[in-house]
Amino acid sequence: MSKEDNSMIQDDNYDHQEYQYLNLVKKVINEGEKEIDRTGTGTIRIFGASCRYDLRDGKLPVLTTKKMFFRGVVEELLWFMSGSTDGKLLEAKGVNIWKGNGSRQYLDSIGLNHREEGDLGPIYGFSWRHYGATYKTCKDDYTGQGFDQLVDLIEQIKKNPTSRRLILCNWNPTELKNVALPCCHVNAQFTVSKDKELSCIMYQRSCDMGLGCPFNIVSYSLLTHMIARICGLKAKEFIHMIGDCHVYLDHIEPLKTQIERKPYPFPTVEIDPTLKTLDDFVNLFKKTKTEKDLEPYIRLNNYQSHAVIKMKMSV
Repeated sequence: MSKEDNSMIQDDNYDHQEYQYLNLVKKVINEGEKEIDRTGTGTIRIFGASCRYDLRDGKLPVLTTKKMFFRGVVEELLWFMSGSTDGKLLEAKGVNIWKGNGSRQYLDSIGLNHREEGDLGPIYGFSWRHYGATYKTCKDDYTGQGFDQLVDLIEQIKKNPTSRRLILCNWNPTELKNVALPCCHVNAQFTVSKDKELSCIMYQRSCDMGLGCPFNIVSYSLLTHMIARICGLKAKEFIHMIGDCHVYLDHIEPLKTQIERKPYPFPTVEIDPTLKTLDDFVNLFKKTKTEKDLEPYIRLNNYQSHAVIKMKMSV
């Protein structure tokens, strides 16, 4: 990398929005406090940060300074939308991001010995589609049980787009002892502009800057595009608010490599016109198994990235 390119990375005002993420990572590494965390790996952290990403004209903030597993983001999001909490359904599609938290060893370690492997408890999908229902297992049918936040959110955006109550809540204190991992992205609020553009602000209580954060940025940006489609709107902006921003100690060196890379332009996302309703997206999760199956329906255009950077997930 040339000196000129490197100076761009040091400039917090450089206009590529990926620098918000890169500079935040750099700040955590340079200014954070070391802590012993629940995983035993150890972290360095700061408290409180925010970033904003433009979603207009189909833009999607998929990081380019490392190659992202976009299909994994999409499949997880569709899995949430379906209300599923069965990690084995994701694993069957080759998406293993929840495998560690659903393993027999991990579930036993947190006192969920009665759960079968892969049963993650009342996590995101359950909160979105059945908030307040009594959780039994990931195999039970919860049709008509609890409050369907996602359906209500879509209805409210259509009927009352200027409401200040367009909120999707993932945090349920009464269920914390029953989940494999308490929700990190706690809630999201939406708003519609006079130009019929949808924006989302998401608050994340705990953010693994190396692995989790890049996924979360894409996921909620894509969710905003999807809900905009369902509601006959255009996506405008995703705002990411973070409480505990941390870098695991074994991620420091890989992330130092990443923050020295110069970003490419963000790609755009193309969603097939046949996907018009929430059920359309839920059914897509049920019928796609591979990247080849999914690409005709939700695909990235003009995605150029640097090479993959491997980091170990701490559980």
